[in-house]
Amino acid sequence: MPAIKLDGKALGATMRGEVAARVAARAAAGKRPPGLAAVLVGDDKASQQYVKMKHETFTAAGCASTVHRLPAETTQSQLLDLVAQLNADPAVHGILVQLPLPRHIDEGAVLRAVSPAKDADCFHPENLGFLAAGFPRFYPCTPHGVVQLLTRNGVPLAGKEVVIVGRSNIVGKPLALMMMQKPGTSNPAACDATVTVAHTRTADLAAVCRRADVLIACAGRLHVITPDMVKPGAAVVDVGTNFVNGKLAGDVHPAVADVAGWLSPVPGGVGPMTITMLLYNTLSAAELIDG
Repeated sequence: MPAIKLDGKALGATMRGEVAARVAARAAAGKRPPGLAAVLVGDDKASQQYVKMKHETFTAAGCASTVHRLPAETTQSQLLDLVAQLNADPAVHGILVQLPLPRHIDEGAVLRAVSPAKDADCFHPENLGFLAAGFPRFYPCTPHGVVQLLTRNGVPLAGKEVVIVGRSNIVGKPLALMMMQKPGTSNPAACDATVTVAHTRTADLAAVCRRADVLIACAGRLHVITPDMVKPGAAVVDVGTNFVNGKLAGDVHPAVADVAGWLSPVPGGVGPMTITMLLYNTLSAAELIDG
């Protein structure tokens, strides 16, 4: 029996409707709309498309959205000046610096310059530290999207064995924290799972993956997860973004659908959820800043 589809496109639309209702309630109470400022440096086509999608998503939900487009030759000092202006702007609740940045700019320095209270991506070390301590201000967008995709589709996580293939600061590490932690009022998206973090250099990666009740692939390597690596009936989430002949493909081989119990597609799985959780974070920032 084919795997149940973990449809991020449909779930994302539902959750964006939830945000829109909360934004409308804020407007009725006379409060300013949550505002996102996106910063795009250079002319990377994929980045341009991502920023366009984010802008459209925010405006559709009744939020304010501005895009600051800077040329590729923008200096680090100029970019930091813009970030400082956005930090000080009361109409801006969330700041997103689209990655990757040109090579002459220190990515870490720019991300650390964003006010932690406006860090809609949850990339700032302070926010990652709060997450590690179990008291998150925000959840990182892609990991939170993965958790929502699983929990809202009824995939059990508490006490289950979760294997994450990938160890990036953006997905693998923060997702492991969310999966392993104990849920509570200050950490509602924690999952109470038993977590293994693996990667492409893990000895006998296939055997490690076969232990998983929930297998999450975020290694950034095309079809690194094959059917023989999946426990029958396991939930498999594909966070991979690889391009083959100009088309998006994941880290999970399509034939895994014949083995898994649940499977997220690429595209249409985690991607729409990431943008949705960015919307959630910006709303949360507005509530923290403006009440």
